[in-house]
Amino acid sequence: MILLTAWKNVWRNRMRSLVVIASVTIGIFAGIFAVGLMNGTMEQRVDAALNQEISHVHINKQNFKDNYDIQLTFRNSRDINERISSIPGVEAIANRVVINAIANTAAKSTGVQVAGVNPEQEKKVFNLHEKMIPGTGSYFDKKTRYNQAFIGEDLAKELNIIRYRIESATIDSLSERGVPPAILEKLKPFIGRRFPGQKAFSREMKKILSGREITEFGQIILEEAWSFRERSKLTLTFINKNNIQTGGMFRICGIYDVKNSIFEKSQIFVLNSDLKRLTGIENDEFHLAVVKLSNRNRTNEITELIASAFPDFEVKNWKEIAIDLAMMTGMIEKFNAVFIIIILAALSFGIVNTMLMVVLERTKELGMLTAIGMNRKKVFTMIMAESVFLSLVGGVAGMIISKLILALTRNKGINIASAAEGFEAMGFSSHIYPTISNTFFVTVTLLIIITGILSSIYPAIKALKLDPAEALRTE
Repeated sequence: MILLTAWKNVWRNRMRSLVVIASVTIGIFAGIFAVGLMNGTMEQRVDAALNQEISHVHINKQNFKDNYDIQLTFRNSRDINERISSIPGVEAIANRVVINAIANTAAKSTGVQVAGVNPEQEKKVFNLHEKMIPGTGSYFDKKTRYNQAFIGEDLAKELNIIRYRIESATIDSLSERGVPPAILEKLKPFIGRRFPGQKAFSREMKKILSGREITEFGQIILEEAWSFRERSKLTLTFINKNNIQTGGMFRICGIYDVKNSIFEKSQIFVLNSDLKRLTGIENDEFHLAVVKLSNRNRTNEITELIASAFPDFEVKNWKEIAIDLAMMTGMIEKFNAVFIIIILAALSFGIVNTMLMVVLERTKELGMLTAIGMNRKKVFTMIMAESVFLSLVGGVAGMIISKLILALTRNKGINIASAAEGFEAMGFSSHIYPTISNTFFVTVTLLIIITGILSSIYPAIKALKLDPAEALRTE
């Protein structure tokens, strides 16, 4: 009876209740959607790191990663792989030779890390081969007498392997993608002109296009003007196992794009056989064993098992290799909790204010109810139920809207193309797929109920302090 009365009381002043419910709905939606965006961004970053960059566990000689000393190799890789594979939870292993080198072209040079890989092993541990830009070649699929290199898009731009050019076909493609005729007219004088790199091309575009035009269509123009000549070459210079400077010429067999500028600029992949031949490393020697696990949640457990099986080796998992990533993963969970609590705290003040107004407006009514025998406990319960109903209705509405919006954006994602360069510089994709667990919704529901209860305490106490005789004389 008390709960039914409380529910009816909520709708006595329909407009005021709807305003409060709307504010709670918007607040909860904003909080949950923001958390979904942050979770999606972080989950994508961790997924990219594990599937494209570092995987779950690394095994190497002690101190190898201090300076990537070429001498610190291990043998008997087949035996090591078999022992690791026998551990439950280990999905695949890839062995690598890793050295530091200088990548050179006729235009530029830069420091890189070169990984000698076995393509068949790599495909079981990483999905980097799936990130190859169409039209740039293949992932070591073609047999050739030349050394092959698989490089990142940003490194290709840095070394001027990727160039930019405007052709008649480029203008046609831009027209099909909705670029206005006025912009196309500005681009036509550049037909047949080749630019050595993105910076030079962007500099020229800024001279002829307005800031608004660059913001809206700059990325599309860059994509269409992008040009790569197959079988381009670069030279790698490094120190071999005899501490003699050497190197070799490599043809670009493909270019990958993982939306991480730092990784793309620093990592080159070549065949193990080519790198071993050039460095003098024996056929059964490797620097690194990379382990992929079937369940990320068992990382710490399996790392300990591998470490106990190979006490003379250095065994580190992704949380120890990418410390910043592990810290961000832990911090994002705490930040989500704090963010939701702050929103609920802010909303609680609105509920408290509303319920205080309700108590003051219904002073005479509450006094009459007390005078005819309604005890203080029932009055307290009624005021508390009204507060919980207000917060719960708004909260549930906010969660339903959040669930619908998240479902709509989960498949296609949210593309923040204008900030793509900044995102990629930090290793994040600008195309975000929001995600949130069902457990989070249950937790938020409980927090909303608690917020409603806490918000009702002060107004309810205020109602209990009313003197029935005085309340009945109130106009």
